[in-house]
Amino acid sequence: MLQGLGRTQQDLLTALLYQAGGMSIDELAEQLAVTRTAVRQHLAALERDALVLRGPTRPTGRRPEQLYLLGPRGRELFPRQYQALADLLIGEIAEIIGHPALVALMRKLGTRLAAELESASVDEERIVQHMNDAGYEAQVFFRSSGEPEIVAHNCVFHHLAGSHPEVCELDLALIGTLGGADVEHLECMLRGGQVCRFHLQRTS
Repeated sequence: MLQGLGRTQQDLLTALLYQAGGMSIDELAEQLAVTRTAVRQHLAALERDALVLRGPTRPTGRRPEQLYLLGPRGRELFPRQYQALADLLIGEIAEIIGHPALVALMRKLGTRLAAELESASVDEERIVQHMNDAGYEAQVFFRSSGEPEIVAHNCVFHHLAGSHPEVCELDLALIGTLGGADVEHLECMLRGGQVCRFHLQRTS
């Protein structure tokens, strides 16, 4: 969210949000009441994080002006109602098809997602890579026996799963399909755990 940025960078992104065609360094400096040098420094940092993109140049009669645009990642920092929509959709689906069918649907979605990521079973390290790409902040830990566990520090569906626990089945199907094994859900943040812990029950 924008709160993770400094005030000037927040104002810069907001200015670009309102000017879909882009703005020049001079225009940004004037609107934000800061120096051109400061604008350049902030743009460099925001470009590095892919929040701002270079757009077209604009003729001026002298040297063309470079325009800067709000990038897709920058736009996502502004409020969205995805969560509310997802909650409504899952609620409606649950009423229409019932609990068992919703569980089956979540498992099907997890299995389909895994099939799009890998064509064959992979190890825990590779599973964690895919989970981190989705925002789970996961790691592989090893038991005293040497068996690996997957520990996720962020539940990407936490709020949604709080209202509809069936959503957890998507995670289990995703991990199980990627690993080619049944999954033990040893600890769950939704049930008061500090993390979500998963163990693939592989047959040796």
